[in-house]
Amino acid sequence: MSGMSHPVISTWSATSPFGVGRPAFAAGVAERRPTSGPLDPVEWQVPERHGCVVPGFDVRESLGRKGTRMMNRVTGLTIATVGHVLGEVDHPEGGADDVALVLGTTAGSMQSSMEITHSSLTGARPYHVEPATIPYAVMNGAAGRCAIWHGLRGPNSTIAAGRPTGLVGLTYARRLLLAGRARQVLCGAAEEFSAARSWVEHYGRPEGEGDTVLGEGCAIFLVGMEPAPGTRRLASVLSVRTRMVVDGDWGAAVGHCLDGVLSSVEEKPDQVWAVSPSGAPDAAGRAEQARLTEVFGADALIPPVADLIGETHSASSAFQMASVLSLAEHDPAAAGRTAVITSVDPSGMAAAALLRVAGP
Repeated sequence: MSGMSHPVISTWSATSPFGVGRPAFAAGVAERRPTSGPLDPVEWQVPERHGCVVPGFDVRESLGRKGTRMMNRVTGLTIATVGHVLGEVDHPEGGADDVALVLGTTAGSMQSSMEITHSSLTGARPYHVEPATIPYAVMNGAAGRCAIWHGLRGPNSTIAAGRPTGLVGLTYARRLLLAGRARQVLCGAAEEFSAARSWVEHYGRPEGEGDTVLGEGCAIFLVGMEPAPGTRRLASVLSVRTRMVVDGDWGAAVGHCLDGVLSSVEEKPDQVWAVSPSGAPDAAGRAEQARLTEVFGADALIPPVADLIGETHSASSAFQMASVLSLAEHDPAAAGRTAVITSVDPSGMAAAALLRVAGP
């Protein structure tokens, strides 16, 4: 992503282990408050004893009982967060006909998928499954249900690219805007904490790597070529670059992404206000951290938000963006300057984004 037409982020919200809403997230980041806590063994039958879950979040209590009987957690988190964002926008007459949704995910809801598989294998007949669960088990179930819930009639897309999903979603949002397919795009990612995801992570962890504390949540940004009615410009998305890693050289891949985003606007590393690394607890994350330190210096790097809210997989880079915007809002030195966000995923994806924080 480069060129003269830069999308702007005009508002955002998050539902995270810090709590529900943008103020709760901003306060948690500012205070550097850890959210890991013991898991209730009755509610969560998982191999880990600790996790980072959204405190007190219950789908039916948050959204009401109508239409939520079989709704899974990731869909509830998405609907609630999108609702917070839309609540800050002055909708013109005609509603949300030209508002698109680009939602990132790992695989939708692993819990819903495994529940259907379990029912199919253990029932008297393979088709003896709960029909109301099926729409939530597909990968784009959360995005589709969210659009129906909020009356979003623009393009509806689901993106999966590992940890960099939130950054990849920005490039997709920009294409929708430049093609005239949408006036505003709700862009972000969501990940749920569930028994299924916990067990998949437990058995899929490479040998020799330490335990990972899983987190969950959703972060959504309202992106357009101009700020939405009732909002103001928070940051411009100057460039996003991605690279596939096929040779295991994560440092080189991150370096190529950095070169791309910085050169797109002729920005120098010493002009960057802040750098947000993924904090991934694996070899890819360690190589990413080393390359960022080499290019920008250790002082420019902000502490990874993943250290506070756990491994949120597909939602992690979206939470990184939220962290950068939160910190910029309370730092006068950030006004008018750039911020770099990077992310890597062991599946082979590396990405970097360059934002310019709005001036005073």
